[in-house]
Amino acid sequence: MRPDTPIRFGGRFFAQARLIPVRTVSAAKTAASIGPALAMIALQMQLSEVTGLVRTNVELTGQVLTSISNEQRAELTGLVATIDRAIDQAREIESVPASLWESVAGTEASLRKQLDLFRRNVGGHVGKIDRNDARRRREYLQTNAEAIFFDSFALLDSLKAWTGYKALQVGKARDAARDDAGEARLVDVIVRDTRTEFDSALADTKRLVDSLTRELRMAELPGRDTLAQSLTGKRKDAKAARQTSARLLEAIQPLADVLHPPAPPLKAPGAVCAPESLDLKPYLRILRWFLDDEETLRVLGFPDQLDGPGSISAILGGAMEMLVASKDKAEAKTLVAVTDRRIITAKTSAFLEQAEIRQDIPIDRVRYVRAATTQDKSARLAIDLITRDENIRWIFHTDIDTTQVDALAAALAESMTIPDVERDALQRRPFASIEAGTKGESTGTRTAQPTEPAAAT
Repeated sequence: MRPDTPIRFGGRFFAQARLIPVRTVSAAKTAASIGPALAMIALQMQLSEVTGLVRTNVELTGQVLTSISNEQRAELTGLVATIDRAIDQAREIESVPASLWESVAGTEASLRKQLDLFRRNVGGHVGKIDRNDARRRREYLQTNAEAIFFDSFALLDSLKAWTGYKALQVGKARDAARDDAGEARLVDVIVRDTRTEFDSALADTKRLVDSLTRELRMAELPGRDTLAQSLTGKRKDAKAARQTSARLLEAIQPLADVLHPPAPPLKAPGAVCAPESLDLKPYLRILRWFLDDEETLRVLGFPDQLDGPGSISAILGGAMEMLVASKDKAEAKTLVAVTDRRIITAKTSAFLEQAEIRQDIPIDRVRYVRAATTQDKSARLAIDLITRDENIRWIFHTDIDTTQVDALAAALAESMTIPDVERDALQRRPFASIEAGTKGESTGTRTAQPTEPAAAT
């Protein structure tokens, strides 16, 4: 069937509607303008292309999916094939006759069972990776990579079959709608509910596939043997483990690219506080995995990070700075990336070897920024950053351009603010202390008052 072939439902042709090729999965936006019945077909075709990209690679990586039972795969595959065949027949005859509808009507319970099963599975995975504990999130992805891969693919396949089934139901209901207004209203309800379910399931799958894909990419790093080994259980065979990880990444990459088109390679920002000899490419390649869509990298810095004022290092003061100065020729120990949304810091060695970050600070938590110089003989440039929760000092090597350090301080200073709720809390503290003291004195006076002696009789 050509993309411009008209489709007939309920005796009407949708001759001007074209099936739009998939570039990104945003079917709901295009569906709104081409009619309810054809919208369902459009949704189903979107998912056909998405899952079609994965099916070939699943066959190539069958050895990866060792724990998924053949029976479980066969049940889902059979249902998908049944709906796909019915959809193809409906397109060919441009209608949904009673005999065609009856051939799939009995599959609704099984389709719903499969869809609910994999929605629960994917929802469970998403719940695990959304928790705040980065170490446990990473361990979960490492241990369950195989199941996450299969569940993501199976959810899309079951969603495609369910959407196709609902498209056929819409076609049948539209035929009946000529004589029954209730059937016409049912069409709208089916389209609305199915589209809502489609968007929700797709969002969960996208988030899950993004996380797994990033972990699989990290498995290529020199310090990330754990993920690859967890996929095979062969801790002593790092080469075989890496090959398994690479095959899994190859299989899921096409799906990841369709669900979330990859961002272009990250370019160095205009301000970079680093020695000229430092190669930025490895840092930019990994940092790209952490940035959200439309997030802009503004400044990169490579200082030595000390704890903020009031800490042990600040008490030692010049001694700490002299220690850092003595290692001035060594590589920078800290990465600082400032975007339009947050501040990311990491130990450079852990970042390059394991893609680990130390801090992820939203820019709305910046309270004060100060550009300074160290109080030792080297008089190195420094930046003090005070956030809602902590104090940080960065000390820069002597060969880093002053202008670039000033640019970093300026970018941070743009975010300096004290939210009204924090300002109000600070302003109320003296009065709360006074009130508490007055209340204590008043209470103490009352308890210290002697009782009147009893009257003599």
